[in-house]
Amino acid sequence: MAVLMLNGYRRFKGLQVTVICDKAVSFIVILEVKGMAKGLVTPEIIEELKKIVGEKYVYTDKDKLDAYGHDEVTDPHYMKEAQVAVLPATTEEVAKVVKLCYDNDIVMVPRAAGTGLAAGAVAIYGGVIISIERMNKIIEIDKENMVVVAEPGITTAALQEAVNKEGLFYAGDPCSGDSCFIGGNVATNAGGNRAVKYGVTRDQVMGIEVVTPSGEVVQLGGKFRKNATGYMLMHLYIGSEGTLGIVTKVFLKLVALPKYEMDLLAVFDNLDAAIDLTPKVMNAGITPVCVEFMDNASIKQVEVFLNEKLQHSDIGNYIIIQIAGDSEDVLDEQCVTIDELARENGALDVLVADKDKIWKSRKAYLEADRQRSLVFSMEDIVVPMTEIPGAVQQISRLGEKYDVAMHCAGHCGDGNVHIDILKDDRSQEEWEEMLPKIQKEIYALVYQLGGRLSGEHGIGYKRAKLMKEYMDPVEMELMRSVKKALDPKNIMNPGKVVNVNDEIPVE
Repeated sequence: MAVLMLNGYRRFKGLQVTVICDKAVSFIVILEVKGMAKGLVTPEIIEELKKIVGEKYVYTDKDKLDAYGHDEVTDPHYMKEAQVAVLPATTEEVAKVVKLCYDNDIVMVPRAAGTGLAAGAVAIYGGVIISIERMNKIIEIDKENMVVVAEPGITTAALQEAVNKEGLFYAGDPCSGDSCFIGGNVATNAGGNRAVKYGVTRDQVMGIEVVTPSGEVVQLGGKFRKNATGYMLMHLYIGSEGTLGIVTKVFLKLVALPKYEMDLLAVFDNLDAAIDLTPKVMNAGITPVCVEFMDNASIKQVEVFLNEKLQHSDIGNYIIIQIAGDSEDVLDEQCVTIDELARENGALDVLVADKDKIWKSRKAYLEADRQRSLVFSMEDIVVPMTEIPGAVQQISRLGEKYDVAMHCAGHCGDGNVHIDILKDDRSQEEWEEMLPKIQKEIYALVYQLGGRLSGEHGIGYKRAKLMKEYMDPVEMELMRSVKKALDPKNIMNPGKVVNVNDEIPVE
């Protein structure tokens, strides 16, 4: 698609362009994209941003902006050059930046750590990237109410460590916990390993402070655990991927730190039998903290990446089960039960795992595939738990059909399967022709099984077209109505999740 260069920024030919000259301002350009009127970031706007957050925290140099042009999606198709990034340090500064953008019809793109996997924090229509990376403090650990109040830029791991020192436990645990921010977890409703027992991020959030697209500040929820006071607006923002506002404070539920914890590894030569263990364990009255799986191809790739031998890597498929509680005797009994169930289901081996080694292996899944193939597509399907064996089996056949490496791992305790489709040495043209065909077959199967196209990574820009194709039109229109009501100018992260005006896609 051809583009028009305006003040150094990419825009599409064929759009209506209005230029207004003024003595004080060299030009103001308004671009209309199917009903979306958007202003450009002028030098004057940049000066106003510097007054709000300080010159040091407004990035316009290409070297600094490179990191803001992508998230963890490595396909160049989803990388877009940023115009300017702003790093506010307080809610007040966020609100002032947002109000400035709102008054001047400038697109805003909220950004956390950039660890997302759906291009949700990429400035596909230009505008101002608002990064919350400086808002990284724990405000309060309230032991009496079992709540931690934090700014959105603290990493999940840092928050977990802080509350653990107080004998408390925060259950959210994305695989990227060492680097992802709590604000990003809320924005994407992050899942992670412990969702079987504790639920996803939504289940941990008791309250949030939000800056709306017009720059107003509102607190939704708080330190209380029940609330029947009108619509539960907080839950609209959780998982909205920065399309409805910017979260600037989070109230998170805590529980007592479990006294005992144990990790088991069950190894199977048959992947169907491995995954089929999950419902049997849960039907036995055991509620694991998590149940993870890795197929043999993933195990072999991780072995290469870590450069260390993994057990039964020649033919093994892994089921990793973590259990926790306050009674060592109860955990021992649960271990015996899990061992018996696994062996009845055909396990080659069942053992108490080396905690550090097994979780290092599981969490290296993504990086191992990235090392082999810088460009790959990570699909994030979710199906009913009992449908996982059939889904994985049929999806694996697509690898043979298209002669492409497809590695599967995920959270079989909650039906969430990650499928890495590797580009390897194919040309970009071959890749772009093949990938949509594979996705079409995967998602047709997923919806046939009663599933959805994303379990925890979200929609962002990467899956917006797919969601429009597969979602119930009534459900889609309801989502559009919410977006229009809360962001009537369509300037808060437009083009992500839902396109309210069928905006022209950036190519």
